[in-house]
Amino acid sequence: MKIAFRADASLQMGSGHVMRCVTLADALKQKGAECHFLCREHPGHLLELVRGKGHVVHVLPCEPESPIDRNGPAHAAWLGATQEQDAQACLPILQALQPDWLIVDHYALDIRWEESLRPFCRRLMVIDDLADRAHQCDLLLDQNLGRKPADYAGLTPEACTVLAGPQYGLLRPEFAALREYSLERRKQPKLQNLLITMGGVDQPNATGKVLEALKHSALPDDIRIDVVMGAKAPWLEAVKGIARDMPWPTDVLVNVADMAQRMADCDLAIGAAGGTSWERCCLGVPTIMVVLADNQWSGAQALQEAQAACLLGDTPEISRLPATLMRLEQRNELETMSVMSARITDGLGASRVVDSLTELLG
Repeated sequence: MKIAFRADASLQMGSGHVMRCVTLADALKQKGAECHFLCREHPGHLLELVRGKGHVVHVLPCEPESPIDRNGPAHAAWLGATQEQDAQACLPILQALQPDWLIVDHYALDIRWEESLRPFCRRLMVIDDLADRAHQCDLLLDQNLGRKPADYAGLTPEACTVLAGPQYGLLRPEFAALREYSLERRKQPKLQNLLITMGGVDQPNATGKVLEALKHSALPDDIRIDVVMGAKAPWLEAVKGIARDMPWPTDVLVNVADMAQRMADCDLAIGAAGGTSWERCCLGVPTIMVVLADNQWSGAQALQEAQAACLLGDTPEISRLPATLMRLEQRNELETMSVMSARITDGLGASRVVDSLTELLG
């Protein structure tokens, strides 16, 4: 089976789209598939990471002077080209590959791009979170809590299969492998290990704001704080400076390879809403969430309504963190969040998606 992915990472859009595609590609590779990535070389790209996973990368040219399609998707500015330019750049690659599946994970692409490249693949899949534009695809995945196939009625062909909800969340296998260990250690809640993870980029420096707010929080004397960041995060050096002045031992870790273990070993996470939410849910990690992008609000609110996480708000609301921590401790909410979040997903979503891809090929 030959698979082509169209996804990008950048300082503007973050790393989540490429990272979840890599997770799916790794699962497909385990089944013998050959995976290719078509990516534009934006500032903050992850081309070397994808290559390091053993997948083939085709670099698309940047179009710095390209106009933004004012009639295109809401996130058209993220593409770095028009949809037509992007399709023209992808066309010769796909003509040569003739993939069994073309998998598209990009808010700036819609039915126009998909229709122009549909003749050069057997099947086409879209990964989305927004349900805000039309698609021409055989399979659509939206892994967000509260999402239903009906949300894509009229946006996809009638014959399209829609996989909706966190049970299809694209998590690396180590999360499911550590699920039992993580849930077992939460039966006696404590607060000794705090994990801060605001994504690979963290453009608004939510991490630094969280550390400054923690200085005014009543944390246990023996607490340890781990901060996880990406190597290309623009505020990395500033965060390291703040960490050195924290009242508690605080380590800043870059591009960690053992994120699942670190999540399993933490007692509370302060993290960005978005795709990482499903990793924390799989492990039953109590979480205080910060919304870093408008498209994260609905999922974050759904998690709070399910008592699976505590929604702090967007970046300006980080100042409320000391009061929120005090409230969680007084009400003993860590155990409740752990139990309720673990019900959201079991971490086996990638294998379910691989099964669907295989079945639909016939």
